[in-house]
Amino acid sequence: MRHPEAFRVYLITDRKQVPAGGLVSAVTAALVGGVRAVQLREKDLGDRKLFELGEALRECTRQAGAVLLINDRADMAVAVEADGVHLTRASYSVGAARRLVGQTAIIGVSTHSAAEAREADAAGADFVTLGPIYETASKRRYGPPLGLGPLEEAVQSVGIPILAIGGIQLPTASAVLRAGAAGVALISGILAAPDVGAAASAFVSRCSAGPSLQR
Repeated sequence: MRHPEAFRVYLITDRKQVPAGGLVSAVTAALVGGVRAVQLREKDLGDRKLFELGEALRECTRQAGAVLLINDRADMAVAVEADGVHLTRASYSVGAARRLVGQTAIIGVSTHSAAEAREADAAGADFVTLGPIYETASKRRYGPPLGLGPLEEAVQSVGIPILAIGGIQLPTASAVLRAGAAGVALISGILAAPDVGAAASAFVSRCSAGPSLQR
């Protein structure tokens, strides 16, 4: 996997969880706090606004030495010169995305079971998110929380990094790391915090002792 250590803490954007117009500032604060991987995930934005936001995040992540992935939009990832794309289960295949973004790009896949994680690994993904591990409003449409069992199963059967997602807070970050997760993916744990930079720093510190992210 390229840039493996960046994916200890994978910040997913949601501009509705920060003050109006403040997403770039919030992401910048998280980068100052040590986050080194950001996914731009603003599904309701039109192409022009998404492109402009992507360009702004590309600039601040580049300055911080961080990687930027675009949710579901390989074309937009290419347009803003992002480091890769993050695919959902409803998206096109990893192989199709690879043809669009190139062999050196990072491709992540959202998964919701150990079987889906194995499928993404076999398809050539660089990493997966797995969840929801715990209860969270943003993941309720995917069913009840998985808990740690499927995470432990996936870790034992998948050769790429698995990032736990769904209801991740500092105490639960420790639990998923003990279960074998290589890192955590989260939104509100950082973006909804009173001090975004401090929250980011706390998660980065907590996750720094996770297992190796190398294949």
